[in-house]
Amino acid sequence: MVFESFCQKDTEDFAEGLARRASPGDFYALIGPLAAGKTAFARGFARGLGILEDITSPTFAIINEYSGPGLPLYHFDVYRIGQGSDMENTGFEEYFYGAGVVLVEWADMIEDMLPPGAVVIKFELDAQRGGNFRRISIGGDCGLEPV
Repeated sequence: MVFESFCQKDTEDFAEGLARRASPGDFYALIGPLAAGKTAFARGFARGLGILEDITSPTFAIINEYSGPGLPLYHFDVYRIGQGSDMENTGFEEYFYGAGVVLVEWADMIEDMLPPGAVVIKFELDAQRGGNFRRISIGGDCGLEPV
């Protein structure tokens, strides 16, 4: 599946729709360059789960936990993870295999740790289509294969 976004609101609305179909244990591996829309996607996804808090990238905290009327959201940003042992120190397995929904930004950096059934979402920029254009691919044609 490929979605084309022409602004941040498009990305957020797309993610909100996906979140409305989320189930406990769902895992979304987000990959793409800086400023490609991963955090905007997380913001819309949280809204789809009924979470009204301000969603920011957990770059320095590695994980932000959000609760709402439905499923909890565990939002990881592993950009600053240097090696697998750094990830292990976060207690990630409790989240990755828990009852909430997990979004991991920069998931390609921990590809070997992704759980079976992870949904890979790739964000691509295309300057020829405009500075706000994003191509968002879900599934096996995204670079990383769903695991």
